[in-house]
Amino acid sequence: MNEFSVVCRILGSLFYRSSQDPVLDPLFALIVDGKLKQHWPLEQDDLLDRMGQGLDRKVLEADYQAMFAVQGSVSPYASDYEDGAEEAATRAFMTQCGMPLTDAPADHFGLLLLAASWIEDNALESDEVQAQLALFDDHLLPWCGRFLGKVEAHATTTFFRTLSMVTREALQAMRDELAEVSSDEGNE
Repeated sequence: MNEFSVVCRILGSLFYRSSQDPVLDPLFALIVDGKLKQHWPLEQDDLLDRMGQGLDRKVLEADYQAMFAVQGSVSPYASDYEDGAEEAATRAFMTQCGMPLTDAPADHFGLLLLAASWIEDNALESDEVQAQLALFDDHLLPWCGRFLGKVEAHATTTFFRTLSMVTREALQAMRDELAEVSSDEGNE
């Protein structure tokens, strides 16, 4: 698992899983202890520090549910942001990439980040960059700015407001990296 995959997996998990999910316990421990920075490839130490300050998982869970639950204030689904965006198209794309899916909607913001990690770790090397570019350009970037803006506006915790900022910067850095790798492959 490389840095791109790690960033996508961490951010995707924080948006996709309930803050009380025990799977996140080790990740929250790294955040609270300030040790995530050691494994984080981007220059975001101040933001990562801010995410861990005064972290209370029960308060975080209430914020998560208020935003992302069924009647929450912030929809995590692309189909609620993009005219003509259909969950079925996202599902078909992920299936084409070979990603195993459940019956849960495939256009969830966190799941799309997890899909980027999955593609990085499992796609054939020749298809990996093009699949990630398609994921970013067609299924994630067109609406992520509005989604992350709503998270920042509706979050009651510093954690989720800061997570939104971290994610915005990380997505731009990863998209720039994909463009660079794609350009390098085109020049070979």
